[in-house]
Amino acid sequence: MEITQKSTSPPIACSACFADHGLRLNAEQIGLEETSACPNCGTTDSRKLTNDALIALAHRFFVWGSLHSCEYGAAPQIQFNEHQKTSIDVSPELASDIKVFERLLGIGFFLYGPRLWMIGEVEPLKELQNRHTQKNVVDRILHDFPTRTIGSDYHFYRIRNKPSNPAEPLQYDSPPDSTVGKGRFDSSDLPVLYASPDLQICVHECRVTAEDELYVATLTPNTSTSLRLLDLSALLKDEQGTEFESLDMAIHMLFLAGKHSYEITRAIATAACIAGFDGIIYPSYFSLLRLGVMPFETTYGISHRQIPQYQKYEQAKSIPNLAIFGRPIEQGVLSVQCINRLIMSRVEYNFHFGPSQVSTDGEWTKL
Repeated sequence: MEITQKSTSPPIACSACFADHGLRLNAEQIGLEETSACPNCGTTDSRKLTNDALIALAHRFFVWGSLHSCEYGAAPQIQFNEHQKTSIDVSPELASDIKVFERLLGIGFFLYGPRLWMIGEVEPLKELQNRHTQKNVVDRILHDFPTRTIGSDYHFYRIRNKPSNPAEPLQYDSPPDSTVGKGRFDSSDLPVLYASPDLQICVHECRVTAEDELYVATLTPNTSTSLRLLDLSALLKDEQGTEFESLDMAIHMLFLAGKHSYEITRAIATAACIAGFDGIIYPSYFSLLRLGVMPFETTYGISHRQIPQYQKYEQAKSIPNLAIFGRPIEQGVLSVQCINRLIMSRVEYNFHFGPSQVSTDGEWTKL
């Protein structure tokens, strides 16, 4: 949920209105710095919250803060609206804070029963997990997702940690045969060079530490070569049916899943290679973390990926990575334009909070 506070909107609460420390810190992140007295609690030296900001605070803490990830997909465990009264129990401090939201916004908080597509009940995704039905869906993927061609004007990056010869371009090619088969697309029969046009994504994908000796190669297709890539980072806009039948949702969930999904993505890569593609553009697993946005956003249970006015925003939440088949530097498909030492000078984390547990009818659930 995007947080905006219009300067003309009067504050109705402030960060000092809340007892739960995490919620108060969230409010400080969202609130505006003003010296006027809070109309709710009278505090002056606090961050002030308009009506819209207070709604955003409730969403960030209770909805996003209760997000539960599944094998595929994710869904919040708490929701709120103006039609229901609060039916959950929380800690004493948070109970008093909930009353602030109830009184000022007229909303109630309740345990959320998500639509089942949010937790992986998507037919093409289920078929991809079944070896008997997987090929048909992979064929659909190769047909329905767009092809993108990139040339020598397209630059992207590959990072190496402590290469034996940092100045040697081949050090930035696909990993040697002894180490293939560990990534999202590569297998014993198909080495893959992983890269990204987003250098910060490269750093995060490589799980670097302060002790690492890092080098980055700037890569581009050879001037005489154009790469034909299957673009799985694209949002399929014109699908028929609901999220339950959506191939777009299946791929979206596939690339937000962990290593248990790699067998499927390797099958897609093998099929794409056989079909003549030079590689795959795919959304980074860390796209949402890089941008600081919530996954699987919905309105009345409908995915924003299926609502036309939200599709441009949803597409922007996908940061592309590249998987180039074979050994493209050795084969002369890619050129190494530049090699630099990469110095990590600063790391900063952005975070927010959520409730630790909730109960209904005396049964406490860890969130």
